[in-house]
Amino acid sequence: MTKTTPSTPKVPRLYDDDGDHLIQADSRSPRVVLLPSGNPREASTDRDRIRIQWGQHLLADMLAHRYRTLVCGVNTTDNSSGIIGMLADLLPTSQWNSVSITAHAQMFADSTSPDDVLVLKFDMDAVEVLALLRPKGRDHFTLEDLNRGFQKIGSMIETRSDRLPCASVSFLGASSNHLKDDKGEEPTFESVLRTMFDAGYRGDVYPSLGMWELAPTAVWASYPFSDSLKVMRSGGF
Repeated sequence: MTKTTPSTPKVPRLYDDDGDHLIQADSRSPRVVLLPSGNPREASTDRDRIRIQWGQHLLADMLAHRYRTLVCGVNTTDNSSGIIGMLADLLPTSQWNSVSITAHAQMFADSTSPDDVLVLKFDMDAVEVLALLRPKGRDHFTLEDLNRGFQKIGSMIETRSDRLPCASVSFLGASSNHLKDDKGEEPTFESVLRTMFDAGYRGDVYPSLGMWELAPTAVWASYPFSDSLKVMRSGGF
């Protein structure tokens, strides 16, 4: 008698028992639709993309020592509600707090030109923070600020393996350091990623919390995005 081998399902099951049927997101659920991109069987040692950490929690990953370096913004007014202030409060061995962070930023801002973008280093023991200093006299960053800052950050990271792996905030939906384009509006996530990438940054980026409301618009897990986006923009399929 010939024994038959059970066929392997084309799509693996996600959950035990009836979980696959029970966990089905509907239009009321905050969610993103993630698209695959590229060939998973092809790889190289080149750092040729920015990974987008959909669904991950930045503060938790920092405290769990998943990253050695964090990129974010800092200002000369108040950093208590920014990611840098929250991280300083949460890290048990950090000797920084929001007050000392702000004072440190003020000291450097007083010696720079209005449009200069400095990258300040904050050693929080478990994590090194590379913070873009918001230009003095402004309540926001611009894409040009990001370009200048990430050119410096790209060099600081890519030549120092001890600063890897590195993660950055998206600078979107910020409570302290807003990002605006030349029209005075918040730019697209694609514009931010393109600015970071063109400046030489190849670390990870954490989307803002508000991006959980993007569905049904689909997203990719890395930048540059799939070439299919260019084809669709040009009217192809």
